[in-house]
Amino acid sequence: MSPLPEALTAKPSVRPANPCFSSGPCAKRPGWSLSALSDALVGRSHRSAEGRARLNEVITRSRAMLGMPEEWVLGIVPASDTGAVEMALWSILGTRPVDVLAFESFSATWANDIIAQLGLPDARVLEAGYGEIPDLAQVDWARDVVLTWNGTTSGARLPYDAAIPMHHDGLVICDATSAAFAMDLPWEKLDVVTWSWQKVLGGEAAHGMLALSPRAVERLVSTPAPRPLPKIFRLTGSKGLIEGIFRGDTINTPSMLCVEDALDGLRWAEEAGGLMGLIARSEANLAVVAEWEARSDWARFLAANPDHRSSTAICLRIVAPWFTALDHATQVKAAKQIVSLLDREGVALDVGSYRDAPPGLRLWGGATVEASDLQAVLPWLDWAHAQVRGQYA
Repeated sequence: MSPLPEALTAKPSVRPANPCFSSGPCAKRPGWSLSALSDALVGRSHRSAEGRARLNEVITRSRAMLGMPEEWVLGIVPASDTGAVEMALWSILGTRPVDVLAFESFSATWANDIIAQLGLPDARVLEAGYGEIPDLAQVDWARDVVLTWNGTTSGARLPYDAAIPMHHDGLVICDATSAAFAMDLPWEKLDVVTWSWQKVLGGEAAHGMLALSPRAVERLVSTPAPRPLPKIFRLTGSKGLIEGIFRGDTINTPSMLCVEDALDGLRWAEEAGGLMGLIARSEANLAVVAEWEARSDWARFLAANPDHRSSTAICLRIVAPWFTALDHATQVKAAKQIVSLLDREGVALDVGSYRDAPPGLRLWGGATVEASDLQAVLPWLDWAHAQVRGQYA
């Protein structure tokens, strides 16, 4: 075995200013510090007039920035995006057949919940492998449809012009947690959209957002779910939609520290150019990695189709011959060694592939990440790969 070139064995001289590339919770916005939370209503009730006002401010600022249609409603719900999605599935599904798109870990979870937990008899799962998206031509839009817009664990996303008909008989339920604020969602084609605070704006975990179109509200009110629902999932009462949820009267007690942090992120996003500014920052991050990937002899995007490539969850597979010759268990071990080296050097934290995904790397490219930090970390990826390669090649 020939020795590795010195350029690959020498440590890079430039380090990222911020080594946080986790896909959730994600990097805080540039310049963030704990002082941003100094005005938080700690020790105060979220039911107070001030508490309600700040919760409602999260709703109104989010609506405005995302360009949500005026007639939609938006609420803060428990348990992050997972809670928001489960609330929608359990509250809405069951009166029509359903198609669910499954192409990564979380979308596969929704498929399992629909079939194994809800036990819906007329449910179809349209699957695709990691890095791919299902064939939308196979979807029956007369059925309810559950889809994930951006695969956080696979690096594949639906294109903006995805073939969703403007008019469809069923409801389209969209998990957009790593897409909202980084991708332009076609609201007019969707009926339920969910996300969390901990992704593109770098907020803290545990709080979800649930947006409902008039068609979704009408279904909730006119056709109650054919199953008992715990209090934490209930969106309707004896008088119809529980409208307070969509004004800041949360079902459970939220963290007012997290609320203040969410507002800080929204204010920063407004100063950064709003939705279009955030999209531009995320797309610029993807472009940095794409330029490097095109030159790399060992890494490739998990999503091979550029039209389906995520700008937030940037997933990479290892294609070097030394790596592909290993059995799967050893590939997992080797990929973890690369991740551990980067972690020990303090240059890239939490960049391992999701546990169910093919072994490799995952870099968050959302709007709170600076392109300069991605530029700085890429030589470190080459360095770490070369160190581990030397143990196997």
